[in-house]
Amino acid sequence: MTRSRIRRIPLDAAAVLTVLVCLFPVYWMIATAFRPTGDIQSANPRLIPYTWTLEHFRTAVDADGFALFWRNSILVTASAVLLALVVALGAAFAVARLRWSGRRQFMLMVFIAQMAPWESLIIPIYIISRDTDMLDRLPTLTLVYFMITLPFTIVVLRGFLGTIPPELEESAQVDGCTRLGAFRRIAFPLLAPGLMATSLFGYITAWNEFAYANFLIIKQQDSRTLPVWLSSFQNTFGTDWGATMAASTLFALPALAIFLILQRHVTSGFASGAVKG
Repeated sequence: MTRSRIRRIPLDAAAVLTVLVCLFPVYWMIATAFRPTGDIQSANPRLIPYTWTLEHFRTAVDADGFALFWRNSILVTASAVLLALVVALGAAFAVARLRWSGRRQFMLMVFIAQMAPWESLIIPIYIISRDTDMLDRLPTLTLVYFMITLPFTIVVLRGFLGTIPPELEESAQVDGCTRLGAFRRIAFPLLAPGLMATSLFGYITAWNEFAYANFLIIKQQDSRTLPVWLSSFQNTFGTDWGATMAASTLFALPALAIFLILQRHVTSGFASGAVKG
């Protein structure tokens, strides 16, 4: 065994340990979703269940509002991500390609907004929503998720756009394209990895968010999203852990599927977006 391989053993062991620690809760969630209720309540649960059941998934799918809450989550998440991409693309273009006074101050405010803890704004946003009669409405939740994901989207797209030579667009303008046409035909196709990376971040953020969905959607049960729906498996008689884990598994599948599809583009997008600040 060469010295380089010997030196890599601690690093490989640390990587394997990190992966196991991160994946074990996910495995336990999925395994619990398939365990019979008796095994879940056992004082000595087995690491690998001997028997499997789909009963908990049937309970989750048959729960009130299952399809409706899926629709709400998809609608709110997709709307927030698309809105953030459109606005952030325009802002990133203005910062990376145009020269105007206040450009640095604008990016400073974007960074401050990115670093702000959004949980601290729940009460102000609740008061604003209440006073403007916007409580219990999905558009309010969409705007909140748009506000949360917008700063990060601007920062990444601006850095990614900074790696694209402006001379490419200038050459297209010389050939007769307008500035907007040159951007659309030359720069925009090259932004695909960055757009995928930021859209995935926005999707996961909006899809998993619970606090705002719980505080802003109070009375209208039909306007709730999937994270709030998961809490419905807890009642005065306790928590149905099997159904909760089955619902959580179903809830995690879309994010996992999208990440697996876009992972190559996401990695290159984040790496390219970090080249220039």
